[in-house]
Amino acid sequence: MIRPISAVLALACLSAPAFAETCIASRYGYSGGRTASGERMNPNAMTAAHRARPFGSHVTVTSHSNGRSVTVRINDRGPFVKGRCIDLSTGAARVLGLAGTTKVSLAEVDKHKWEATP
Repeated sequence: MIRPISAVLALACLSAPAFAETCIASRYGYSGGRTASGERMNPNAMTAAHRARPFGSHVTVTSHSNGRSVTVRINDRGPFVKGRCIDLSTGAARVLGLAGTTKVSLAEVDKHKWEATP
């Protein structure tokens, strides 16, 4: 027999995102150079740099200061500044209303949901 607390914990684990992080985000953008994944940097694209997330993975970034969210594709490595966990392209930072740095939450986007979106 399953104890009620065990069932609640199991459901909580199933509904939790596989990856979640709260940290400081910053904006970066330079035009024309190559990212660590080899693609050309496009400052207006919804992309970001993360130290550990695989290239091509999608992450939803939510600003703690204003509640805005944006989904970005990881295509670069960084940031290389202590205390920061993600560098957003200029376009993604604009959607978030980011000027400088801000505290954000990151959540992994389910690959199957992303591929099913037209």
